[in-house]
Amino acid sequence: MSWNEQGGDKDPWGGRRGDQAPPDIDEALKRLKEKVTAFTGKKGSGKGSGSGSGGGIGSVKNLLPIFFTGLLVLYGLAGVYQVDEKEQAVILRLGVYHNTVGSGLHWNPPLIDSVTVLGVTEERQYSTRGLMLTQDENIVEVALSVQYNIANAEDFILRLKTPETTLKQATDSALRHVVGSTGLDGVISTQREQIAIATADRLQALLDIYSSGINVVKINIEDARPPNEVKAAYDDVIEAREDLERLVNEAQAYSNGIIPEARGEAQRLREEAEGYSSQVVSKSEGEANRFVALLEEYEKAPQVTRERLYIDAIERVMTDSTKILLDTEGGNNMLYLPLDKLGQVSSGSSSQRNNETSNEMIDRVANEVIEKLQRRGNQVQSERRR
Repeated sequence: MSWNEQGGDKDPWGGRRGDQAPPDIDEALKRLKEKVTAFTGKKGSGKGSGSGSGGGIGSVKNLLPIFFTGLLVLYGLAGVYQVDEKEQAVILRLGVYHNTVGSGLHWNPPLIDSVTVLGVTEERQYSTRGLMLTQDENIVEVALSVQYNIANAEDFILRLKTPETTLKQATDSALRHVVGSTGLDGVISTQREQIAIATADRLQALLDIYSSGINVVKINIEDARPPNEVKAAYDDVIEAREDLERLVNEAQAYSNGIIPEARGEAQRLREEAEGYSSQVVSKSEGEANRFVALLEEYEKAPQVTRERLYIDAIERVMTDSTKILLDTEGGNNMLYLPLDKLGQVSSGSSSQRNNETSNEMIDRVANEVIEKLQRRGNQVQSERRR
């Protein structure tokens, strides 16, 4: 009768139920060893091995279903895994790509399937720094960071042995190509953004050729400067270039101020010249037409035309000159005196006579002229009487 049968008075350690003393550890280990030996088919040595072997075999047979059930449960639980929203799982079955699963609770048989979980939406960052040769054969130190994520988990795991190393080498290659096509000034100051964009495009093209499964999000040029050995000389060059730009800007500002003014003056002179030209041409055409008309009239009546021209000339001269008519005693003579000329003479002498006004001068000159005319008239009368 086994220890667990009804009515048995033995405990699992072979002792009596009524015994209150604890079981002997050495004896228990010895019996356990005998049971294991009986289970493996070996006969135990020593007294009582037959009864111990029979009891051990029966106990192991009863524990086998429980043992295998536990192993099956553990095997099933070992294949359960969770994939987050930002992740993807690549499954290899017996070393061969099987499929890619997304977020959720999944199960795959352990020891048969190999599951690799990757975060595909989170942005990763990689930084590098190195010396580059520019287009104008200058050395520049460039530091940049690459932000990327995983676009294809299968390619990222299976296509490349070390994707990070491939990314580093491709970044260096793309950056050296772009910097080598740009001058030093553009790399350091003016074209950083264009260099970053061109490097990102070229890097993505290289990674696509390698089927790396990497998507380049952005490249940032963190620093670009000449090596420390030539930094002082380069600072002098930068200062000289800034002075040049300042002078060019000042000259441009002066040019922007003076050129419109000069253009306006030139336009004014051009318009005045055109107006004067039109005036002269019109006047000349009018004089020519008048002369042609006079010629026609002269051919018809020469004497009348000459007298008319004479009268017109006298009228024009008399109109433009100052006239004084004098009536002398004893005669009907009328004398024309160009007192405007006398006025000009008197105005020249007025600088020496500050106390006389122009009206007084004209009166004095007129009186002198009248006296001379009277004396001349008296002389003429006396000569007539003789």
